[in-house]
Amino acid sequence: MNRAFIYPASLKQQQRPSLHRPFRKGALLLSALLLNVLYADANVRLPKIFGDGMVLQRNQKIPVWGWADKGEKVTVTFRGQSATVKADNAGKWKVELSPETAGGPFTLNVKGKNAIALNDVLVGEVWLCSGQSNMEWSVRGSKDAEKEMREAKNPLIRHFKVPNTTAKDPLDDVRGGSWVAASAKTVGDFTAVGYFFARELYKELQVPIGLINSSWGGTDIETWISRPALQNSDIFKAMMKTMPASANLEYVIKERKNQLNKKIIELQGALPKDSAAAAVFRQADYNDSKWPEVKVPGFWEQSVENLDGIAWLRTSFNLKAENAGKPAELHLAMIDDSDETYVNGTRVGAVKNGYNTNRVYSVPAGLLKAGKNVISVRVEDTGGGGGIYGSVNDVNIKVDEELIPLEGQWKFQLESLLAVSNTSSMSDPNSFPTLLYNGMINPLIPYAIKGAIWYQGENNAGRAVQYRDAFPLMINDWRNNWKQGNFPFYFVQLSSWIASSGDSNHGSSWAELREAQTQTLRLPNTGMAVTVDIGETNDIHPKNKQDVGKRLAAVALNQSYKKGNAFQGPVFDKLQVAGNMAMLSFKETGSGLMAKDKYGYLRGFEVAGADKKFHYAKAFVEGNTVVLSSENVASPVAVRYAWADDAGDANLYNKEGFPAVPFRTDNWKPITENVKYTLR
Repeated sequence: MNRAFIYPASLKQQQRPSLHRPFRKGALLLSALLLNVLYADANVRLPKIFGDGMVLQRNQKIPVWGWADKGEKVTVTFRGQSATVKADNAGKWKVELSPETAGGPFTLNVKGKNAIALNDVLVGEVWLCSGQSNMEWSVRGSKDAEKEMREAKNPLIRHFKVPNTTAKDPLDDVRGGSWVAASAKTVGDFTAVGYFFARELYKELQVPIGLINSSWGGTDIETWISRPALQNSDIFKAMMKTMPASANLEYVIKERKNQLNKKIIELQGALPKDSAAAAVFRQADYNDSKWPEVKVPGFWEQSVENLDGIAWLRTSFNLKAENAGKPAELHLAMIDDSDETYVNGTRVGAVKNGYNTNRVYSVPAGLLKAGKNVISVRVEDTGGGGGIYGSVNDVNIKVDEELIPLEGQWKFQLESLLAVSNTSSMSDPNSFPTLLYNGMINPLIPYAIKGAIWYQGENNAGRAVQYRDAFPLMINDWRNNWKQGNFPFYFVQLSSWIASSGDSNHGSSWAELREAQTQTLRLPNTGMAVTVDIGETNDIHPKNKQDVGKRLAAVALNQSYKKGNAFQGPVFDKLQVAGNMAMLSFKETGSGLMAKDKYGYLRGFEVAGADKKFHYAKAFVEGNTVVLSSENVASPVAVRYAWADDAGDANLYNKEGFPAVPFRTDNWKPITENVKYTLR
């Protein structure tokens, strides 16, 4: 039956009825408490992904599951459907409702010995959004953030953030989270790529869009793969035989923390007794001459691997006498995760849990002096990368018209290591493989989804060749465990970033990772958004997430929703050589090739002869062919395009506006070929 789509103009969340009974006073208090404990134990319970405001996947069977007493009868009703089941010996139960068309709001009722009513439930399209920081990156930190948040009036776009969770064993529920409708007040915390993707889908489909955001910055792909998949894979099975058993993981991780603690002591001596003892680090006259140094901007893990905790960073600069006492503006790029910043011992600003927030602090008049001035930053890092990072152009202090750069070697001192309390909150998701699959993916299965969008790979660039197998392994693992067939899996190819300044002649791990991503398109029902043209040379987190979302949405609209729209750029097909000229033909040329340049110049192409030395090529578009040559190469053997860590100057597009996929025509040995994932 085709039900009409219903939604009120003003959204009102209905409160779930309380399941708690009031306590009597006096002598009955103890017995009432006991009764309530027993009552709570008997309550039918749902996973936290089920809640008010949720979005259920349309046109697919709808699994609903949870827990109750052994043998307890549970009935689920929704839109006129009703399904009844008994909890098994472990207290688990599951029903599958028949597919529903888009609509809402509705109420989903679950009844056992108690009753649960979930209100404001929509039926539409549900997409899992996962990966590392560029997927985790919020609307608040993106380009035109204030405008985007101000104009966000999309109540039919809903977002569920899975709390960052590691676990040594697969969990059956997430630690928390709730479904939130997009509005000016809420959208700032949404995954930016996911939100802009959803916004494009909604424009075309006009149905509710649900986003399940299960992402964590700075994470390896191996931590997102299940243990059985790794154990049964050709590339990881030998390594997995050396991985500690589940019961021993916490002990091993704590031992690693102890080893890190010893390394820190060797580096800097004993840790401060407590935060009060470390408070002197903020003072301008504190002697930090014996402290080790780290590069700013840059994550401190470049100097001390796997370091999570609280550390101080200090630097100084000289000020001209005529600028003494003037107000100033201090720029510290971004700080992962929280900071308190001091100038000459005076606190000038702080941000809590803002790893993707640019720090710009006002320095009041009268604080700066002629000659030496000291900046002290107390940084708290709760996992992944830590420290002051971003563009060198965003690390400076501006006094009147004088701009003083602050990048370079800063003094560094650890105040304390992040404590490891239990295996459900282990600090480093990359400590071992499977930890994030266990904590952030397994609890979501088998919630019905349309598909997944993925933005990750930065952490795996150093072992890009192995990613050719690891990435498809993860996709197949998720599909096998979800048991929803080969659901759509669309991903973002790495953008441009200076990284290690890699290129064709020195080797580029980022180009090799992009190649591995391109090769993953051999899996059925996959698609890729190319983004080399919208990166930022000095920032691994490009702010333009709008175009990323649009390009992913174009793939989905074409492949998942059969809209017939353009969705990809030129793909290399064939190389022909005539004399010193190389001719490249392409597929997916749309209505024609073009150079995105007002003078019509093509950039990003290189050519090499038998000596394997690449030279920049002069290239131009001729119909659906690119013709190129170099005066340094008499007989071309190989051509590469956008083959560099930072490939932002590459500018071949089709006329529909989609960038060409980076490629190489040779099969010469990659620099990451022999770099393998190992247990740390």
